[in-house]
Formats: sequence, structure tokens, C-alpha cells
Amino acid sequence: MREERKLDDRKLAVLRAIVQDYVGTEEPVGSKALVERHNLGVSSATVRNDMAVLEEEGYIHQPHTSAGRVPTDKGYRLFVDRLTEVKPLSTAERRAIMSFLDHAVDLDDVVARTVRLLAQLTRQVAVVQYPSLTRSTVRHVELVALTPTRVMLVLITDTGRVEQRIIECPVQVGETTLAELRTRLNAIAGGQRFAEVPRLLENLPESFEAAERPVVSTVLATLFEALVEQTEERVVLGGTANLTRFPHDFPFTIAPVLEALEEQVVLLRLLGEQADSGIRVRIGHENAYEGLNSTSVVSVGYGSGDETLAKLGVVGPTRMDYAGTMGAVRAVARYVGQILSAS
Repeated sequence: MREERKLDDRKLAVLRAIVQDYVGTEEPVGSKALVERHNLGVSSATVRNDMAVLEEEGYIHQPHTSAGRVPTDKGYRLFVDRLTEVKPLSTAERRAIMSFLDHAVDLDDVVARTVRLLAQLTRQVAVVQYPSLTRSTVRHVELVALTPTRVMLVLITDTGRVEQRIIECPVQVGETTLAELRTRLNAIAGGQRFAEVPRLLENLPESFEAAERPVVSTVLATLFEALVEQTEERVVLGGTANLTRFPHDFPFTIAPVLEALEEQVVLLRLLGEQADSGIRVRIGHENAYEGLNSTSVVSVGYGSGDETLAKLGVVGPTRMDYAGTMGAVRAVARYVGQILSAS
């Protein structure tokens, strides 16, 4: 039996009320306030007894500056685990999301707009990972002659991501050779996962005339480099200034949080290694990085169709509106996924 199942419904209701009041008021919560603000159906004495049990079990604690109680990480965790529903966005908010994201012109713009949107909706720090190339497929390969011996390779992925490379060829490249190579590359690699493309193209030079093979091999080598580079390890951050809205949540210093948010590796770990699109909440000390022990991270996967290509989420103080934040993060991820699927 899980530990929190020891708590009956009434004590869970008291904990829920404490979390809601503390998130809304920033003030430690006392039994009198709970009875006045919430229809708990019991006396102040009963509420005080329930609060004593919650404190003994580690779900709430009493700051030394006040007689009221505030939730602990454990209390927030139980509150989140027992959320019956995630707060839906209003019709106006949904329309605003669609309108804002629909005007994006390319993948970079989609990511930039998503960061701004998440930060504005949640009033937290927004974190968005670029779609992973390792799980992407080739939509199109374009070859453009710049000079007789210089070619630009353009790789377009199924997520709309564009990678460009300039290729210095060992010999002059004829337009006929370039056109034929372009056609064969797309016939073989189009729609294929990045990881499969090198194997599928490894014998392609042999299908060309001997004089054309050096050019074909050079182009393939550059294409393979573009496919295997770890450029998916990119994370974009926005809304860091929102943290200054919570001076009571970072009473000593906000420096460790800001230092952690500067590290790309830390941000990637914060978003998690989830392979599915399910929403995830890490609270306080559940974050492995010590500098972020005073924060919570709400993250979710997004992608094209049913496949998760990357993650996005927000970072804020543990005293956050979890239901509203989870709803906003999930909604934005859904709309970004729709844009990628349609692109």
C-alpha cells in the first residue's frame, strides 16, 4: 500500500485546501482560514487535528516565522498525483495559441514563438527542445550549383527543419549529373529515418559513371555528416525574468536557479528522457540538480502525429498553479504537434 493511502479523504481535502490557499495568497495557512474559505464540513478543532497528522506525515510544515502551515515537496507531490483534472484553457486562450503559432514561417520561428507563448501563459520560465534529428525522416534533399565545383546541399526534415551545407567538389559538376543525383537521392532517402539513410545509399556511387563517382561520393559524405550531427541537443529558454515575480519563493538567492538554467545539459535533463508524450511533473528535490531544488518542472513531449520528437515545459517555484500550468503546457504541445504534422 502506498504511503499516501493512509490519509483519508478528509485529510486529503485539507491538504488540497492548504495547497490552493498557499499558492493563491503566498501566506502560510491556518486552520481558521481553512474553515472560513472552504466548505470542509468539520470544525476548526478537527481541521487542526488533521493538520497535525499531515505535518507528522511530512506533507506540510510550519515556517518559523508563522503559526500557519505550508506544503512540503511531499505535499505538493500528493496534490499533483491526486489532481482529478487539469485546468482547461479558455476559448479565448485556445484561439490566441492557434493564431500566434499559425503565423510561424519555419521551425526556428515555431520554437521561438512557442517559448514566448509558454512564458506568457504560465508566467514561468519556458523551455523548448528542438525536434530530435535522430527520430526524424528525410522529406527532401536539394542540390544547388553555386559554381562549377561548389554545390549547396539542403536537407529538409519531416518536422520542417532545414540543414544546409556547402560542398567543395573535387571536379566540375555537370548539371545533368547534379539533376540525376538529386532525383536518385530523393527516390531512395525520401521518407526514410535518418539512421537508415547511410545504409540505403552506400552503393549509390556505383550506379554512376566512373567520372561522376568522386562528386557523388563527396556529396554523400556531406549528407551523412548532416544526418549524424547531434544538432538535436538544442534547447531554447524564455521568460527567465518571470522568476523575479516570486521573491518569497527564493528568499535567500535566486542565483543557483539562474546558473542551472544557463546549462543546456541541465535543461535537457530537466525535460526528462521520456519517449512518450505524457505530462510529467518534477517537484523540488525530485530535480537531481541541487540548484533547482526550490523549483518544479512541468514537461511534456510533442511531435508529429503519434511520435514524440522532443519536449517542452516550464520551470517555476514549487508554489505554482499546477493544474493551470499543466493545462497550458499540454495545450501548447498539442498545437505545436499539429503544426509539425501539417508542415
